Amino acid sequence: MSMRPSGSDEVPAETMRVARAAFPKGSLAIRMRDELGVLFSDEQFAGLFPARGKRAWSPGRLAMVLVLQFVEGLTDRQAGEAVRARIDWKFALGLELTDPGFDFSVLSEFRDRLVSADAGRGILDAILAAARDRGLVTSGGKARTDSTHVLSLARELNWLEQVGETLRAALNAVARAEPAWLSAHAVPDWFKHYASRIEDSRFPKAQAKRVEVGRRIGADGMHLLRMIWADDAPPALRELPEADTLRQVWVQHFHLVEGEVQRRDPKDRPPGAMRLVTPYDTEARSGGKRDIFWDGYKVHLTESCEPGAVHLVTNVTTTVGAVADQRMAVVVHAGLAKRDLLPDEHWVDTGYTSSGALVAARRDHHVELHGPMKSVTVPHARGEATHGQGAFTIDWDNQQVTCPTGVTSTQWHQRRSEDGLPTIRVRFSPADCRTCPQLRACVNSPKARRREINLRPRDEYEALQQARTLQKTDEWKARYKIRAGVEGTISQAVQACGLRRSRYRGLAKTSLQHQLTGAAVNLIRINAWLT
Repeated sequence: MSMRPSGSDEVPAETMRVARAAFPKGSLAIRMRDELGVLFSDEQFAGLFPARGKRAWSPGRLAMVLVLQFVEGLTDRQAGEAVRARIDWKFALGLELTDPGFDFSVLSEFRDRLVSADAGRGILDAILAAARDRGLVTSGGKARTDSTHVLSLARELNWLEQVGETLRAALNAVARAEPAWLSAHAVPDWFKHYASRIEDSRFPKAQAKRVEVGRRIGADGMHLLRMIWADDAPPALRELPEADTLRQVWVQHFHLVEGEVQRRDPKDRPPGAMRLVTPYDTEARSGGKRDIFWDGYKVHLTESCEPGAVHLVTNVTTTVGAVADQRMAVVVHAGLAKRDLLPDEHWVDTGYTSSGALVAARRDHHVELHGPMKSVTVPHARGEATHGQGAFTIDWDNQQVTCPTGVTSTQWHQRRSEDGLPTIRVRFSPADCRTCPQLRACVNSPKARRREINLRPRDEYEALQQARTLQKTDEWKARYKIRAGVEGTISQAVQACGLRRSRYRGLAKTSLQHQLTGAAVNLIRINAWLT
């Protein structure tokens, strides 16, 4: 299909007359058209369509339909019906009263086009641009960010269900691609064990028998993998996504012990960020936040929070569930910088704060990042029955540290932490520490013979100390209360738009869902502000 821009942006006279009569007090859709004008133009989506072919329905109007759909929590079929039947939607879209609209399947196709070009961010950007033109949002001021979990569209599976469904999905894919080859090579028992969904069968209650079922599934999957990667197998089978998923799941769950397939020990499995949790959504990952654990994704919402102004969602970022909040402050600031909506003060919770994040926010974006710093967990660093780091004097220029008894360190080395971050390792001489009467009050281990200290780079260390000192004041604690409001935004997005359950499979489509959610929340709030 090709895209040819529609002509006039004016609302047809008859549509306007009937809409004004039917909605004398207005409605959200009508008010948005009156106050913000045409939010999306066809030219904005020109790159999503070829130059030739049958003319597509206006993509600018389709984008508006998607946002209104999330505002009201409608399905595709209901949204298509609203375009045909509702006067206020026809007003917002600038359609004639007699316009028949489109088949609801067009929305699914249009979302696919948006996902392929990562154009979902442009929808939220267009609404923010219209709000900026009307003076509803500006750069500077205050903003706040928080994250919440998002469940994958595919339901959570235990490990027997996961490996069984992965093998069944691979067998079905092979059967579709090469039915004759599979009939000639399949083990007869496969049709009995994997013809129906695994959840429709009953696993034995006894643990020993469940282990045997797992070994049987593991051996069957290993046999199928050998068949697919054999020299005489059709090459197309190795290109099947389901075959690669089977290979990945078997690597993370099984290994060969003396020629037999055995389940891996938990410590021998890949880390959570790499581990697949379901064959039906291969980008979903296991996540944890405090006492909540889930399979799926995580979304970070940032909103403006200036007193006396409408609070709008200014940035939405979606990641897999395994990505920690601590990595996201720099990503959020980069997104806000692209929209020219960086705040002066950014309020977050403990998950986002670190010494590196504080320094990067100031250095790269001139943003003051505020949030409770993580407490010190190393005993000899926090000072429990020991001399904490605060008792030592650091001479950054001469690269020396002096202990409470006046002894100076002898080693100062630049290192990298396990996460690849720069750190400084400071050591004192064993000869000085061994004879010190306060050694046991300085080191935590009874076998230690000298004190060692790990420091962050100077700018990060000083920023950390400054932040911890500031956060002890009553003034800062009172100001920090402003962050709590973002939890209300998450609640609104959950209840109005279903934020915590992905409607689609995959990170890209889930991210589009969240961009549309942010856009919908903004329209709801602008409408409430105007009325």
